[in-house]
Amino acid sequence: MRLDLSRARDRMVDLHIVRRGIDDPRVVEAMRIVPREAFVDPGFEEFAYEDAPLAIGEGQTISQPYIVALMIAEAEIEAGDTVLEVGTGSGYAAAVLSRVAGHVYTVERHAPLANGASQRFARLGYDNIDVRIGDGTKGWPEAGPFDAILVAAGSTSVPQALKEQLDLGGHMVIPIGPAGEQRLLKVTRVNATTFEEHDLGGVRFVPLIGEHARRDEPSQPARSIPRPPSRTLPEMVADVAEPLPDLDDPAFGRLFDRFGNRRVVLLGESSHGTSEFYRARAAITRRLIEEHGFTILAVEADWPDAAAVDRYVRHRPHRRGSNAPFQRFPTWMWRNREVMSFVDWMREYNDSVAEQDRAGFYGLDIYNMRESIAAVLDYLDKVDPAAATVARERYGCLTPWQNDPSTYGRAVLTASYNKCEEAVVRQCRELLERSLEATDSDGDQLFDAAQNARLISAAEQYYRTMYYAGADSWNLRDRHMFETLEHLLESRGSGSKAIVWAHNSHIGDARHTEMGAARDELNIGQLCRERFGEQAALIGFGTHGGKVAAASAWDGEIKMKEIQPSLPGSYERVFHDSDVDRFLLDFSRDDALRRRLDEPKLERFIGVIYRPETERMSHYLHASLPHQFDAFVWFDLTTPVAPLMPEHVRPGMPETFPFGL
Repeated sequence: MRLDLSRARDRMVDLHIVRRGIDDPRVVEAMRIVPREAFVDPGFEEFAYEDAPLAIGEGQTISQPYIVALMIAEAEIEAGDTVLEVGTGSGYAAAVLSRVAGHVYTVERHAPLANGASQRFARLGYDNIDVRIGDGTKGWPEAGPFDAILVAAGSTSVPQALKEQLDLGGHMVIPIGPAGEQRLLKVTRVNATTFEEHDLGGVRFVPLIGEHARRDEPSQPARSIPRPPSRTLPEMVADVAEPLPDLDDPAFGRLFDRFGNRRVVLLGESSHGTSEFYRARAAITRRLIEEHGFTILAVEADWPDAAAVDRYVRHRPHRRGSNAPFQRFPTWMWRNREVMSFVDWMREYNDSVAEQDRAGFYGLDIYNMRESIAAVLDYLDKVDPAAATVARERYGCLTPWQNDPSTYGRAVLTASYNKCEEAVVRQCRELLERSLEATDSDGDQLFDAAQNARLISAAEQYYRTMYYAGADSWNLRDRHMFETLEHLLESRGSGSKAIVWAHNSHIGDARHTEMGAARDELNIGQLCRERFGEQAALIGFGTHGGKVAAASAWDGEIKMKEIQPSLPGSYERVFHDSDVDRFLLDFSRDDALRRRLDEPKLERFIGVIYRPETERMSHYLHASLPHQFDAFVWFDLTTPVAPLMPEHVRPGMPETFPFGL
């Protein structure tokens, strides 16, 4: 598969630049013509047009494209202007500046980076850029004054030397503040002594180092950053949050009666390996089934595996010769004591109601994704072990919140990897067809047949996108999971009601996260709101610390990992600082709190893989929580799920019991 980088560049500009409000035509055009792939390390070209920073050596990064475009646009550069850039890095931002300004002077303190950038400028023919190795906080006095200054590193205050080199009416764009709390400032020189400041929002940059960095030299702003209100955000959360009783207390489920009149209630989780999330969802689901007439539980699991559980809970006939479900990585996600306990409850409940009123257990992942990934790895292990290593890295990072492409290793698309495509896609398709040939022939036969037909017709496209671990596979998967939910509701009648268990990344409206705003990714939560409106309730779950069951890589061994304390500036840290151990936060209860929480903050996502060593880049993205969810369930400290062991399986269970070992 040959990467078309010109198309990727156009897509990056359309999605990450124009759609997010950058409308200066000269900046947009410069972003379209400067090849970002020329400024990243060999092997990382395919990541050049993701809206994410990339490591470039010397502890430095190439800024994400949106931030580059934002800084240049806010500097209001005119044709013929003289511009100073502090922090050359790879040279990408200076290259874009050179297509907008008359001349660019750029300073870099790391000689290897400065020399590499100079070589790139020469190769590309960008001859209006001068590079200096030195202390950027001193600026470049003999080349000034400058119409604009851009600083690509964070300081606690604006260096006085740079202020003095800014021309009257000129603009400086610089990140200010301590690590984790940086704000991007636009500083305009009004006259010889007066500087006007405008806050452009939160950012994250490497620290500015130099003689004039981090000095307390306050400017004289005409417009200053507003002071925080007297009541802190954690205090407001504590006032509005509804404390949750013990998970085994019937009062726990009753708190969610407010959502009992919805058509669809989606219950999330911020990790796939946290006991409290499973137990809380079970308690809420029991209440919704018993008291509010819900008959569909649709989970983030493969369709054939969930069908085995459904046979057990609805007392349907056993299918002889079928394999035990959930045997592939990650087995602990569904083969755990928390799920087994709830499944036993469903079977007992269904024994007491009429057959047509029984609650069913269904899988939304109709492509049997984990079996398919296993087939890819099995095949590559045999024919090309090196390609198998690449595939494991790629699948391990196949998440919309993954912002650190370096975790892929050198996961480039080699020729041998490409040659395997046809064989692997054929193998996946055959695996799917064999699985569907063995479906049930009881009263659900017509529905199963219709589902299977849909699967086969779409499988080819899905398996090809999945094989290359491309972004399109996420949208394909979530759209088909949503369509499966729709078909389930249709099959159970016009008055049917469904509960969904899935990760927060699937059930929180993607339009209000970086997934949708920056990457054009959608999810089930978004599609449910578009289809069902206020009849859909989206409820997220989160935690600050404790332990989680997760692996370090795809197909890896389960480990009980310590969860790193939530980062400053994140929603999780706000909730932790409220000092309420567990609560339900209904965003409709307090408009003032909702407005305070509207401003995007970091939100943590842990899947079946957890890499605390790259916590910020691997597991956080920006979101607006009150728009993403209708409510949020908080457990400050959490514990891992308990994977099923032989001693947990009781003798004498019916032959449909799905968790036999």
